[in-house]
Amino acid sequence: MALMHYPVVNRNGDIITSAVTNLDIHDMSRAAKTYGVKAFYIVTPLMDQQQFVKKITSHWTEGAGAKYNPTRRKALELISIKSSLDEVVVDIQDKYELVPKIVVTSSRNFGRKLDIDNFRTMLQSDGAYLLLFGTAWGLTEEFIKSADYLLEPIKGGTDYNHLSVRSAAAIMLDRLLGV
Repeated sequence: MALMHYPVVNRNGDIITSAVTNLDIHDMSRAAKTYGVKAFYIVTPLMDQQQFVKKITSHWTEGAGAKYNPTRRKALELISIKSSLDEVVVDIQDKYELVPKIVVTSSRNFGRKLDIDNFRTMLQSDGAYLLLFGTAWGLTEEFIKSADYLLEPIKGGTDYNHLSVRSAAAIMLDRLLGV
């Protein structure tokens, strides 16, 4: 799975690069490890944000944090930092010799969506899938339309639908990979 910080939109619909947050790094890597995700990519083209992620992950994978909390180390070892989706796809091809199908998430309505039950079934096949989550106010419409699949959004029992990305990822992973 990957957490995309670009290309995303802000509340006005402008295309931006969002900042990486410490909570997303920790919570999403722990959810990924819990549900057996093979790799967790953090995608940002900004070098200062890449350095920020490296600083946090190295503390927990190599530094004092690795000794203090070995279970967190295991989760943060899943993280790879890339500048673009293309770099992520190349990395997956190099590691697994598979070209992943791109599956995006969005709480916005962009037409036909893949339902969670069908995607869960697809995950049981031999194919490779890369599940993308967007930060800020979500992935751009153009980016979403270029994906292989758009997964149906998480819906609560109200009209309010603005989960944090780390909450949405945990819910989605549980629905897809939970026992």
